[in-house]
Amino acid sequence: MKAIFSISLSLLFFLSACSVANSVRDGKTAYEAKQYKVAVGLLQKEFNKAKTRLEKGKIAYMLGLSLKATNQSEQAIDWFQKAYDNQAGTDALKEMAQALKMAGRYTDAKEAYKNLGIEIGSPYEYRKEIAACDVAEGWKKIKTPEYSVEPATFNSKYADYAPVFFKDQLVITSDRATATGDKKIYAWTGNDFSDLFAVNTQTGDASNFSAAINTMANEGTATFNTTFTEVFFTRCTGTKKEDQFCKIMHSTFNGTSWSTPEPLSFQQAGINYGQPCLSANGKTLYYTALHPDGWGGHDIWMSERVGSEWTEPKLLPRSINTLGNELFPSLDNDTLYFSSDAHPGMGGLDIFKTYRLKNGDWAPPFNLKPPINSMGDDFGFLVDYQSKRDSGVTSMGYFTSSRSEGQGNDDIYTFERRYVPPPPPPPVAERPKEEPKAKLILDGFVLEKIFQDANNPNSKVLGRKPLPESKVDIKIGNKTETITVDAEGHFRLELSENLDYNFLASHTGYLNNSAKFSTKGIAKDPNNPEQVFEIEIVLDKIYLDKEIRLENIYYDLDKWDIRADAQPTLDRLAETLKLNPKVKIQLSSHTDCRGTDAYNESLSQKRAQSAVDYLITKGIDAQRLEARGYGEGVPEATCACTRCTEDEHQLNRRTAFRVVE
Repeated sequence: MKAIFSISLSLLFFLSACSVANSVRDGKTAYEAKQYKVAVGLLQKEFNKAKTRLEKGKIAYMLGLSLKATNQSEQAIDWFQKAYDNQAGTDALKEMAQALKMAGRYTDAKEAYKNLGIEIGSPYEYRKEIAACDVAEGWKKIKTPEYSVEPATFNSKYADYAPVFFKDQLVITSDRATATGDKKIYAWTGNDFSDLFAVNTQTGDASNFSAAINTMANEGTATFNTTFTEVFFTRCTGTKKEDQFCKIMHSTFNGTSWSTPEPLSFQQAGINYGQPCLSANGKTLYYTALHPDGWGGHDIWMSERVGSEWTEPKLLPRSINTLGNELFPSLDNDTLYFSSDAHPGMGGLDIFKTYRLKNGDWAPPFNLKPPINSMGDDFGFLVDYQSKRDSGVTSMGYFTSSRSEGQGNDDIYTFERRYVPPPPPPPVAERPKEEPKAKLILDGFVLEKIFQDANNPNSKVLGRKPLPESKVDIKIGNKTETITVDAEGHFRLELSENLDYNFLASHTGYLNNSAKFSTKGIAKDPNNPEQVFEIEIVLDKIYLDKEIRLENIYYDLDKWDIRADAQPTLDRLAETLKLNPKVKIQLSSHTDCRGTDAYNESLSQKRAQSAVDYLITKGIDAQRLEARGYGEGVPEATCACTRCTEDEHQLNRRTAFRVVE
């Protein structure tokens, strides 16, 4: 499942492709090049000149996204509304709902989400967003006199975020004008690429942290060991023709300079890693990754250092990671802080905390609520033990927020927490006689995709809807039981502690799919009688003998070997085939129209065969696989060859599969 979410710019570049600003003449080109600051001005002029509703809708939608990408949610709302009113469809309504929530307009956001569910034919898809608006509305009214929050004095008009201590200074990430990559403009904001800066908190002076660390690429989100002789940080690199992927880099200090940074060995190609956080003993590294083996969106992972090597990464449990996005881990002794857009929160990302229990499990995460959390994105929490505290201050530190009162895209804030006596306990007669027994509950849902064209599995996915009467095999150890989901595609299971659960869902006319859940590392919460978790199992309808495009399958020029960035897609296909042992497929490869017919047919056949050979290495019986190269004979874009755009050529250069039996 691809999570749809909106987060601040400074965070986004660490999680997706980056773009360098180039000269453009129209809003659409600027938008497609991710030059959002440039696009805003151009698109506003083009909207006024547009002659049809459809044209106005497309322009308004791009304008709304550009404003949202530059942290202007309030202005974006109006343009998403204009887009929706001008035939831009459900995407515009969805973006408007999210922008309304980010603006703290929860009643309006709920109405937009309800309308969206009705329009796509599935109230299920947005039920959690509606419930979250109700929770946020209540939290918005919370008064917390123990907290005081102020913007840091060293913020700039640019994005400043993710502070960490380095000796008696702070190291922050910023895209201020003095960044090393100042000749490579980061197109989203119109600002420079990000770098690490050392900040004197007393004077506010900021300087380039290290020429060995900061390069012409994007660098940021650092963590140091306690002696400040090691640094782990994020770097995003790539080429002009390919997406930039982010990796965690490591460098050591020899007394005079930092060594040339090297990526950590456990990282895989084609996957974004970032936001490292090192434990005080230097043996555990927490970080984020958008990984196919994760729970859904970006998850928090950990790896242990043994000697000079790092162990196989381990995914943190479902009490922390959700189907959404968990980001920016930080540590304060045994307490783990992180941000999430899926745990109940105020708007975008909210800061949560959890901690290790005596048995090694993680306690249920707690939302820090206002004034720490806001309708914007809140992340990068740092507790300060170095600064002198006034009498009565129990804790102090820093965090980052994109809240509207800031002066940059993201700003760093200070916080202080003072002791406030708790309210007196209720009279004895009002106290409950017996504490309810804590339970772990799993709500499972079996779903199918809603396509824009119900007969075309390559058309746009609008959402998901329940798939009633589906069967679910639940395997617990050596025991398996089968249940049938209800009319809402739902089943409920009370979980036991310290067990692994495996699920296999099936329905006639659909491909089987699996899911897993583990209660290992999840502690029962005596203050929460029912901890409820969710899993979603999405089944793909079998479109017999219809081609289904495989995304992210690329080949080098005149090559047919399977690249590292294509392997995750084929790995997922192999897993699907293992779950459906009777299914046979044809792997097909297509070229664009450039080159001779004979050359294209030969090349496409070799590429298709390479995909088949790769699946065989993953344990798939060769008798279930057929390789077929179609050359240029079956284009998706039917343009005249000499007039095809590069995007149309790319559309025709595709790898796909079809179920043949």
